[in-house]
Amino acid sequence: MNDSMQTKKCNKTIEYYNKNAKQYVKDTVDASMFEIRRLFLLKLKPEGTILDLGCGAGRDSKAFLESGYKVVMVDGSKELCQIASEFTGEAAICSSFQEYEPNRFFDGIWACSSLLHLDKKDLRNAIIKYSKHLSEGGQFYMSFKYGTFSGERNGRFFTDMDEDNMQKLMDDIPGLLLRDQFITNDVRPGRGNERWINVIYEKEGVNR
Repeated sequence: MNDSMQTKKCNKTIEYYNKNAKQYVKDTVDASMFEIRRLFLLKLKPEGTILDLGCGAGRDSKAFLESGYKVVMVDGSKELCQIASEFTGEAAICSSFQEYEPNRFFDGIWACSSLLHLDKKDLRNAIIKYSKHLSEGGQFYMSFKYGTFSGERNGRFFTDMDEDNMQKLMDDIPGLLLRDQFITNDVRPGRGNERWINVIYEKEGVNR
């Protein structure tokens, strides 16, 4: 996929979320991510800083803030950024993953069902870029719909992942060590037959 085609796919995906923000919030804001957040936070220092990459309605950011963490929220959808800002009381940054340039280091990066909207080339580039802003020993969580599909589905672009494709994607990305990988069922009502692959990588360096 060339750059112009991917830009169109990205813009179409963002526009989907702008048009369907209220329904998306209704479908996701009460979805329980408690156990996965717990696993993610296990190695983070107390009151550390987390980048919520693709914050959506701010569900997870709010939980992190209430647990004493500092959170930077980023999302490509203006509508969702507004909702997330109101929901959490913190300003969300409206930017695509390709355009956002962090100006600090993070103890953790939380990319819950967000980077899956990039094609494999942009996905790899995004992981490399953001991992450079992860502190030594920091945690990088990502989740993808389980499978091998790549393309448009339900008005959005998706890159699905399974164990083999995840390994191929990450094998040549330096500085990140796989700490956890597990499959979960979708926690949204009526979606329990859908599966997700979840991974947590650690930035090489001094363990916390």
